Amino acid sequence: MSELLAVGISHKTAPVELRERLALTDSRALGFVRELHASAGIQEVVALSTCNRTEVYLVAADPVEAEATLLGMLAKRSGIQPTTLAPAIYSHRNCEAARHLYRVSAGLESMIVGEDQIQGQVRRAYEAALEQETSGPLTNHLFRAALETGKRVRTETAISAGQMSLPSVAAMLGRELLGDLTGRRVVLIGTGESSELAGQALAAAGAVVVFVANRRRSRAVSLASRFDGHSVALDELPQSLVDADVLVCATSSPHQLIEAEGLELVQRERAHRSLLIIDLAVPRDVDPTCAQVDGVALYDIDDLEAVVMRNRQVRLEEARKAEAIIEQEIQNFATWLGSLEVLPTLAALRTHASAIVTQVLAENDGRWESASDRDRERVEAVARAIVNRLLHNPTLRLKELRDDRVHARMALVRDLFGIDVDADPALRSAAADVQDLAEIRRLPERSGSAAGPRR
Repeated sequence: MSELLAVGISHKTAPVELRERLALTDSRALGFVRELHASAGIQEVVALSTCNRTEVYLVAADPVEAEATLLGMLAKRSGIQPTTLAPAIYSHRNCEAARHLYRVSAGLESMIVGEDQIQGQVRRAYEAALEQETSGPLTNHLFRAALETGKRVRTETAISAGQMSLPSVAAMLGRELLGDLTGRRVVLIGTGESSELAGQALAAAGAVVVFVANRRRSRAVSLASRFDGHSVALDELPQSLVDADVLVCATSSPHQLIEAEGLELVQRERAHRSLLIIDLAVPRDVDPTCAQVDGVALYDIDDLEAVVMRNRQVRLEEARKAEAIIEQEIQNFATWLGSLEVLPTLAALRTHASAIVTQVLAENDGRWESASDRDRERVEAVARAIVNRLLHNPTLRLKELRDDRVHARMALVRDLFGIDVDADPALRSAAADVQDLAEIRRLPERSGSAAGPRR
């Protein structure tokens, strides 16, 4: 049977220097996912890449081989030796993979616990897979359920109440280092969600916000009008920095936008007046060597974690409530996942037992010279009756399984009896039918956005 696999790297396992090399920007993700999906044995692929994590969710017949293929591709694309990459990578299978995604969607794995941005990022990752046709029955169910779980956590707990986002932390850092931001000039590169949130937080603190963008100039103009600021094109950035107090970078550019040489020229024109730079991007927009330019204080996304730890009060009770919701939803997922395996495994087990009866009868056929055809039929009937009675209770027990160990138990049964569902086209077709039936039952839930079920 095919298995679900989640492989990733996050702020908990690797610094930004490593994460940015593995980050899958929109342009990189498209080719990467398609190439991985075309690999032998990999049936479904969904990639999730944010400033704090890059994760790939796979469905594959051989998870060990699939993980090796994925790590090889990541190592090749990032120019990192697999042995260097391996210690920072985490890997989960089946229900543990689902539990991890549920936690991610609920914000429990975020740098800022309970933050809301990750929910939209999970949804967009899933929608991208739908558009590229790299998702399938298992990942479709997984991501819809994860999004619904994240929604439940935020609806039924107060884990997100008054929560910070990384952009709001950037504003907080600005206040800590510069004091009152009223009238301070902030240049913000980018027009995405992070830029919008940063602009909102900084404008609320009294700063004058300048949005810088090249391609999405109309979006920059719109944001500037909302926050009583103004916008400029990217080629006007150096002049804009001459009067700036703070620079915030939050683009999805695969290349660095601010380099030390150019920044040194700007600082000379500013007489090396202090400039605070906050880089929210992964890959980073600002060359780390800019920190060595006189008058520049540079903070990247990992530096913000210290600010988060100093300023947040983690609501342990709300986190416990969230964990309880996730475990409830995981039980539902485990039951569904097990249903995909129980019937094909039972069918394979009975086919295997019937084949043994047929083989033993054939091997002993020459020893019953005096037996009539009627006698042979009776012997065969008795043999098959023994098999049926022997398998009766195990069959009932396996059909009644309803916990998160169903998958492991099915795997154990197949291993003990040496049966391979994937090797038998008929059984493999039966497994696919079970998956298709599960999908058909959920079709009414797909009205509106493809990103999540509605109850």
